[in-house]
Amino acid sequence: MIISASRRTDIPTFYSDWFFNRIKEGFVLVRNPMNFRQISRIKLTPDVVDGIVLWTKNPIPMIERLDELKNFMYYFQFSVTSYGKDVEPNIPQKNTIILDTFKQISEIIGAERIIWRYDPILLNEKYDTKYHLKAFRRIAEELHKYTCKVTISFIDTDYKGVKSNIRELNLLDFPIDTQRKLAADLASIAHEFGLSIDTCAEKMDLSEFGIKKARCIDNRLFSKLLSGNLDIEKDKNQRLECGCISGIDIGMYNTCENGCLYCYANYSKGAVPGNRAKHNPLSPLLFGEVGADDKVSERSVKVYRSNPNLPTA
Repeated sequence: MIISASRRTDIPTFYSDWFFNRIKEGFVLVRNPMNFRQISRIKLTPDVVDGIVLWTKNPIPMIERLDELKNFMYYFQFSVTSYGKDVEPNIPQKNTIILDTFKQISEIIGAERIIWRYDPILLNEKYDTKYHLKAFRRIAEELHKYTCKVTISFIDTDYKGVKSNIRELNLLDFPIDTQRKLAADLASIAHEFGLSIDTCAEKMDLSEFGIKKARCIDNRLFSKLLSGNLDIEKDKNQRLECGCISGIDIGMYNTCENGCLYCYANYSKGAVPGNRAKHNPLSPLLFGEVGADDKVSERSVKVYRSNPNLPTA
């Protein structure tokens, strides 16, 4: 199985101690987002985990502890955008701290295992297309020796809770023709710096610009990293346009304190401080404890590696 850590919250930034405790103990408990009282117990041991995808905007708390993942294959989806505190209020300074962190992790695990995400792309009076092109070029120039690929996407306002979060952004219309032109120009910059480029869950076909459709949880990349075939079905629980393979997410919604105004994972911002207050790094749950009315069930998992005895990282 593949572990996703996590689309629902920034585990590397805010829950690293908890995550490493779960790795050490070899299991995690995850509440069902659709049925709060249903809890899955999921093994986190090298014999059943084919790989781990770590999603983050700031993995600094993990850097000194990556050796604790030496028995697992993993890679980072690392978001580095051009937005300031008006959009991403709790992200450290980009030009020094975040870019340096990206480079440091790349030097530890290799450029193939850290993917640069420039997403979601939004437009307003401050962040117009010229701004994005200039900022994208600047970041690409900094990171092209430390990654092999950049993933882009355009803001999706259909998610639950996003419409209320983005009111402060005063978004401009972003017609498809404008998206296509910007994507083509971004692709040109990416290719200039030797980076491949793909899009996350976009309906439009941008292949004429050399832009592929992404699999952010990618069996092809894991197969390459593991030197063995990893044949896993597409994740049926994601949007139709999503190319990700099936994985198990161990995060929880409404627990991320990055505070990004475009975020779909915090659909109830008022719940975040209370949930964070219930976090115990020693608990098998990300926040709170197992209650008398909770039902805990062992999650059935499957090993997909063509050679289960193949070494991981």
